[in-house]
Amino acid sequence: MKFLFVAGGSSATVFTVSPLATALRNAGHEILVAANEPLPDIAAGIGLPSISIVPEPVFHFMRFDRSGNPVEPPKDSRENMLHTGRAFGRMAAAGLDALRDIARDWRPDAIVGGSMTYAAGLLAAHLGVPYVRQAWDVVPTDGADPGAEEELRPELSALGLTGLPDPTLSIDVCPPSLQPCLPSSAGHGGQLMHWVPGNGQRRIERWMFTRPENRRRVVITTGTRALAFQSADALRSLVEQLSRTGAEVLIAAPEQVSEKFGGELKDVRIGWLPLDVVAPTCDLLVHHGGGVTAMTAMNAGVPQLIAPEASYMEIVARALSDFGAGLALPTQGQGPDQDQTEAIVSGCREILSDPRYTQRARILSEEMATLPTPSEVALVVEKLAAG
Repeated sequence: MKFLFVAGGSSATVFTVSPLATALRNAGHEILVAANEPLPDIAAGIGLPSISIVPEPVFHFMRFDRSGNPVEPPKDSRENMLHTGRAFGRMAAAGLDALRDIARDWRPDAIVGGSMTYAAGLLAAHLGVPYVRQAWDVVPTDGADPGAEEELRPELSALGLTGLPDPTLSIDVCPPSLQPCLPSSAGHGGQLMHWVPGNGQRRIERWMFTRPENRRRVVITTGTRALAFQSADALRSLVEQLSRTGAEVLIAAPEQVSEKFGGELKDVRIGWLPLDVVAPTCDLLVHHGGGVTAMTAMNAGVPQLIAPEASYMEIVARALSDFGAGLALPTQGQGPDQDQTEAIVSGCREILSDPRYTQRARILSEEMATLPTPSEVALVVEKLAAG
């Protein structure tokens, strides 16, 4: 059988569906990943056949409406989710014709899409095939759906629909113990699946999969927009203060960041890291609240300190903090660099000095390991497609 996976947004949307796609291919089926640019190259880089359906990245749809007029993202968290839904709705509309063309030549038996990959449901409704919706991470995205529905009104009307199509099967990757800490149960309670980390790879070195002797290891991965990476002084101060705790500090960062700051931090490893390999060797992961980063740490049983970059990232931070598997800091941008640095250092000291954070993180990891594997869920999807 043939299974079409539709990804959209960031590279995380490819990594999250790759384990299920791989499981279906290993079971002898054909799979194809369709995505906006530049994601087809990301999918190809992890060994998945892929095709481009939208030439623009998601940021284009976040910043402009259908007519090309600039759109200012709202600061209110609820309105921001609606804005996100509209943007992903615009991206879905932009890729729908290309998806229909693909389906004429390569007709899928079922279509799998991520949390806000609305084009997957539209194409499934057009073809009359099962639609599987797999959650990207633990964050409920139902707050974005009304915005997408509003944006996709012409496409929905053309299909004879009054609202977004319901998935034939929903796949949930949230460990059940964490669900009560989330603001909404929407999107949860479907077919549970063990979330498996996926990311690009590089040649592995021994230090990546071994713990340092007699030292804690702290990994910082906060993205290029984070306050910690806005100045060399702030980053140097953060590293120096964390080093005083006796911890080894690793900084996972894209090439442009490592080139900018590498010379300033001679005793720190900074650069691109295979987080799925490094995370199990860590005592603490400091990051911006990205869903895949948080899930990777949860899977490895590592406590987290989160300084959210945006309002929707606060959901992950608050949930883990409420569960006791980490701490949440105020959303970045609410204070100067020095204040943020001191807050991060203070949070790190607290987590490293209190074993309860690690104990709670391991509870989530152990629970995730008991959930059905992607290979087991692939059998469910296979039966669904077979009718």
